Amino acid sequence: MTVTVETGAQPVTLTVDTDEALLTERVAAELAAPGGMVDDPAWLGRARRAWSELPAGLTGGLREFRKDSQRTGTMLIHGLPVGGAMLPPTPNRPGSVQREASVSAAVLAMVASGLGDPAAYRPEKTGAIVQDVVPVPGQEDYQSNAGSVLLTFHTENAFHAHRPDFVMLLCLRADHEGVAGLRTACIREVLPLLTEESRQALFSEEFVTAPPPSFGMDGMGAEPHAVLHGAVEDPDICVDLAATEPRTQRAKEAMAELQELFDRTAQTVRLVPGDLAIVDNRVTVHGRTSFRPRYDGQDRWLQRTFVLTDLRRSRGHRDGDGHVLD
Repeated sequence: MTVTVETGAQPVTLTVDTDEALLTERVAAELAAPGGMVDDPAWLGRARRAWSELPAGLTGGLREFRKDSQRTGTMLIHGLPVGGAMLPPTPNRPGSVQREASVSAAVLAMVASGLGDPAAYRPEKTGAIVQDVVPVPGQEDYQSNAGSVLLTFHTENAFHAHRPDFVMLLCLRADHEGVAGLRTACIREVLPLLTEESRQALFSEEFVTAPPPSFGMDGMGAEPHAVLHGAVEDPDICVDLAATEPRTQRAKEAMAELQELFDRTAQTVRLVPGDLAIVDNRVTVHGRTSFRPRYDGQDRWLQRTFVLTDLRRSRGHRDGDGHVLD
């Protein structure tokens, strides 16, 4: 076995060795041949079939995480190919996405196919499957992927009926000072610490979540919902601390306690090139520490892909049974 697996209080970790990384790069490079387009269903089909060509330790570890994301609901994979010296300057325009096939996009598409199916949302970055997470001039204070201030904890697309099951973040380039950190907090760690009063409030439909600015929906709110739902002993969570509003006093107090416990139990990981973070969006919220972009072409650059484990459930939201939800 050339991939090591570490579990416990820390995120599940896979470390890909040199030989496994070379094999992964070879498979990804075939998908990244000139002319390939990431959003083309035929290209995504090739990526889905190429998944089985990846190293057995990597695919096996991902299957285990898909079944059980453990206490932290987060997986870190180290040592993946992302293009290295061939990377262009970090983009800094609003709505930046990866349209043309690349090594990094191929890695994301293949891993997404192992976890479920890659998916995107048409109002966000024009429905691109692989999206750039980069700082954008003039948007430093935004609570979005374009900002560089502290990004508060959130369930990705918490307002949406078919929010992602997994969020994947692949690091192509770290920030200059190496201080930008992915923050995660899992309800499995928080649940035993909640008071009974807060737990009851969080299981009640006393909250409303507005779409993020990137969806351009003018703050239109969703229907009232519970923050916690599902199995009482192992619930799912749906909350965005920047966009979820409590509608009762007890809900407000429960939200304050939840935020304090997120901060108390949070883990912070500073991603370096070749690191892939996978967040189980059903049980884990994520955010980011602040950092200082320079807009010099060498700023922090992550690429993001969403995954749905059961694509069929969202068929009514997808034209032509494609990968993009309206």
